[in-house]
Amino acid sequence: MKDRIKFVTGVLACAGFAATICCFIMGAPRTITIVMLLLHSVCLIVLAFLFSADRNDYTETDELQQELSALRAEADADKQTMQRALDAREKELSEKEEQLKSLEEDVKSKGEEIDRLEAAVKVAEEEADFAKTEINDFLPKTDEEVKRIDIIAVAKGTIDEFSADAAKAGINMRISSAEDSLFVMAQPSRLRIMFRNIIDNSIKYMNRSGSLVVTISTIDDDIFIVLKDTGEGLAEDETKHIFELNFQGSNRISGNGLGLTQAKAIVESYGGTIYGQSTPGKGMGIYIQLPTNKREKETS
Repeated sequence: MKDRIKFVTGVLACAGFAATICCFIMGAPRTITIVMLLLHSVCLIVLAFLFSADRNDYTETDELQQELSALRAEADADKQTMQRALDAREKELSEKEEQLKSLEEDVKSKGEEIDRLEAAVKVAEEEADFAKTEINDFLPKTDEEVKRIDIIAVAKGTIDEFSADAAKAGINMRISSAEDSLFVMAQPSRLRIMFRNIIDNSIKYMNRSGSLVVTISTIDDDIFIVLKDTGEGLAEDETKHIFELNFQGSNRISGNGLGLTQAKAIVESYGGTIYGQSTPGKGMGIYIQLPTNKREKETS
């Protein structure tokens, strides 16, 4: 539409210009010449306006295009920023998922470990109960009350019981102690049985003349007893089994094997420990630790 108006206006401007020239040449009346000149001028003004408007439209279009380009560039930048943020978030979520999976596996592993520990504790408790039952089974029966007794006196009395058998076997027995008396809380009959079983075992298994020394000492609240003979002894792999019921080593002698097992039960019933050490050809040593229970003695 605008282009048609420009075309018509241009034609009129040309016609007005041609008519004005003709009027000058032909000497037309002044009024007609002025009218033609005015028509030509008006057409030129209209054309100028129309072309100016086109330039303004083009300018606005350029500005709009530039603004649109800027908006598009900004939108692209925002899109890239959002994409980077989204990628970072996805990476973070992936890391969190891996951490969660690792924690789940760790929890599962810990759960399995706890189950194993609980099972081990249960087995240990059952073994402890069984061991306690075993100790009680091997303890000699007695109606005596636990009381404060001199363990050196008990050891001397027991050695006197075996003096004849020891002399016959060529074995010299003696007690070594820096103290004249040391006291523990126990039943006298059970302590005598403990010494009797160990001494009898030494006399039987020494199998040659020699000596048996019973050393009794005290350290803090514990009494330590060592019964060391000079017999043939046993290998280490046999020595660790000497407190087991019915065990007989390579130097076996007839018997039911109850002696050392019962001695061990007596020691452990008082909260003590007992073990053996031996070297082939260098005798056997039985080591005993007994708590003196001084605190109980002081309050009794």
